[in-house]
Amino acid sequence: MHQPDSPQDAKTISLIGLAHGTSHFHHMLLAPLFPVFIRDFGLNYAQLGLLVTVFFVISGLGQTLAGFVVDRIGARPVLLAAVSCFIAASLAACNAHSYAGLMCASALAGLGNAPFHPADFTILNKRVSLPRLGHAFSVHGISGNLGWAAAPPFLIGISALAGHWRWAYAASAAMGCLVLAILIWQRRAIDDRQGNWGHSNLPAHGGNVSPAAEHPLAFLKLPSVWLCFSFFFWSTAALCAIQSFASPALTKLYELPPAIAAFVVTGFMLCGAVGMVIGGFIVNRAERLERTIGLAMTLAATLLLVTSLGWVNGYAAAAITALAGFGTGLAGPSRDMLIKRAAPPGATGRVYGTVYSGLDLGFALAAPIFGAFMDHGHPQGVFWGAAIVLIMGVASATLVGQGLRPRST
Repeated sequence: MHQPDSPQDAKTISLIGLAHGTSHFHHMLLAPLFPVFIRDFGLNYAQLGLLVTVFFVISGLGQTLAGFVVDRIGARPVLLAAVSCFIAASLAACNAHSYAGLMCASALAGLGNAPFHPADFTILNKRVSLPRLGHAFSVHGISGNLGWAAAPPFLIGISALAGHWRWAYAASAAMGCLVLAILIWQRRAIDDRQGNWGHSNLPAHGGNVSPAAEHPLAFLKLPSVWLCFSFFFWSTAALCAIQSFASPALTKLYELPPAIAAFVVTGFMLCGAVGMVIGGFIVNRAERLERTIGLAMTLAATLLLVTSLGWVNGYAAAAITALAGFGTGLAGPSRDMLIKRAAPPGATGRVYGTVYSGLDLGFALAAPIFGAFMDHGHPQGVFWGAAIVLIMGVASATLVGQGLRPRST
């Protein structure tokens, strides 16, 4: 077993953060330029929502399978292959001349996204020492939010500066190549075969069962795994509403200038990053993680509900929507630690792959539903719908915490 090494921990956390930010950037590969695709390809919001659905269906199905691959061959080669898929997705978007071309880009990005959480969390759990693991989860979440936040200004900005949206995708492909080169250069720091902290193999519920004695699918019998799955489903359905449709919804509901509304998602993600910094300190001290999650997500739901009611002016609504990101971010590190507690020994990749496929399913099903709200003239539905599903996520997290508590004593 390795001895604690702060510089090595920091290097691993930073590299995984870079990779995770790249993954979340590609969640938003197409959404910031939806208005351009409506103009150039004559698409409607339901068709655009289907692009999001394809991404997350492929990612969700692949994520569950990727967890088994990670546990068998290791996380590092899977991670490098995933970044390569993102490069291919950007090139496909750059060369898209129809809806089918955009669909191809979405599918490739979804394929790249599929193994990220099983690979990321396997590397963190095996390479990072226990005292720093809470902060590792915090940085992991922050980097994801920063990737989401960076996508709109990056893609919209380069499109404006270069005079055409295709240059934005050429630039994102170049960025992917740079990230891949860095990960290959520093590949030893993300080699999960060379790290095996004692805490990564501790039984999640205080049991003494050896991982070798467990059937590979035995973890599927744990109610906590499926409750974590449902928690991700509900919470990311809300996130899908904000990421994909908050900007046009604010424009329709409050007549907010599109140039301002386009950056509400960036504000939401930056507020989420601040929340995750604070959440990283809370998670190392909190025993009842579900309480932190419940309070934080209820705050976010309340703010989104206020936006849906039309009680404030457009600029205040944009600020309130962005501030809701703080609540979802605050819950992030506690969420990831809750999943770690639910995972049996030796099944990290499989558990994270299964649980995080709930994230993909939430995005996949929510996108066409919230797109239909927009097409049928109900932009307020984006916000009150997001608030409702966040509260459903609170209920799932509470049940997970209650199920784990007796076993942890």
